Amino acid sequence: MNERPRGDGEPAEGTPEYHWLYGGGADPSGPKPDETRVMPAMSRPTDQPAGAPGGRPAAPQGRAGSPPTPPPVAPAPGKERTPRRRGPRFYFRIVLVLLLLWVAYLVAVPLISWGKVDKVNFEPKGDRPADQPGTTYLMVGSDSRAGLTKAQRKEYATGNAAGKRTDTIMLLHTGSGPNLLMSIPRDSLVNVPGHGTTKINAAYAYGGPKLLVKTIEQSTGIRIDQYAEVGLGGVVSMVDAVGGIEICPTFKMVDPLAGLNIKKGCQEANGRVALAYARSRHTDPRYGDITRAKHQREVVSAVGSEVMSPWTFVNPFRYWDVMMAVPDTFKFGEGMSPFGAARWALAMTRVNGDQGLTCGVPISDLAVHWDAERSKQMFDYIKEDKTDDIPKGLCTPTGLPRSVTG
Repeated sequence: MNERPRGDGEPAEGTPEYHWLYGGGADPSGPKPDETRVMPAMSRPTDQPAGAPGGRPAAPQGRAGSPPTPPPVAPAPGKERTPRRRGPRFYFRIVLVLLLLWVAYLVAVPLISWGKVDKVNFEPKGDRPADQPGTTYLMVGSDSRAGLTKAQRKEYATGNAAGKRTDTIMLLHTGSGPNLLMSIPRDSLVNVPGHGTTKINAAYAYGGPKLLVKTIEQSTGIRIDQYAEVGLGGVVSMVDAVGGIEICPTFKMVDPLAGLNIKKGCQEANGRVALAYARSRHTDPRYGDITRAKHQREVVSAVGSEVMSPWTFVNPFRYWDVMMAVPDTFKFGEGMSPFGAARWALAMTRVNGDQGLTCGVPISDLAVHWDAERSKQMFDYIKEDKTDDIPKGLCTPTGLPRSVTG
């Protein structure tokens, strides 16, 4: 058999044939014309410097020959970037924080002041009236000059009287009906335990608050639940702290002994004038001390109205002055709390007009003897907390019947 001549590149006889897909045999010395040429793998060029962290390529800098990226353009004058506006929540939070701080101030200041207030042991020992509905406060104005300087005594025309007496005695009753503020004239003739029949203010001089409370409870049958005492200098301090009060004398009042010279009609009064107005007893030739008790009720209720007015609580300076004047102005009975004192102050604002009643203890003459029948009726209304049933003829400014006063 004739052999086919081998062409160039073919394997020699006896040599395994090389297959381009399955391998085997000798690798031919060059690509065949119909074979696919494979390009060698090449690494991609990168601009990241060698050893860059993470091996991440750097940001492209643009192709060679392309213009550089222009820098950011600054805003033209008058066209500055508008700052981001605050949303409603931001301002709500600000208001909330301010409100919480204000509430903390309103609470903290009275507590600081209350820590400086003197407490008085006023409850007597022995038999006392049983608990009664409502709350009855005994309010005493002391004429003690303690704490007043020589210059203040001269300015306030208080003199240099020694000892400690009561110029003002009032009962404030609060309960289911209208608030009642009732004056007890200091010259009222009553039985003072251990001292016989004498003027009621002698009880305070003999035995202080305890004997005065015992005298009033035995004479009226009304249980005294709490006690508040104000000194001469305290009236001035508190009136000035609220920026003055309005007084409405019904006649011109000139009293050198009290340092008073005012005209008839409603007018603003500072602390000194208010004190003189409450102390004067020589300007009314007819009623004397009875008229003074009326003026004292007027000053007390006016001070209470000013202290509890909204302006006191929105003006931080006035609020501070009022609260800090309390320790220099008042003494309270043991057991009184700051909130109890606030209720008492609020009650004093509700004793005029339709909100309450102001009157003198019913008397029969200017000596001063209590009217046995009428005074008992008044005391029973208070004990039973029925102030809304008190007849108009029973509650009069002087304590005398309306047929006498007109």
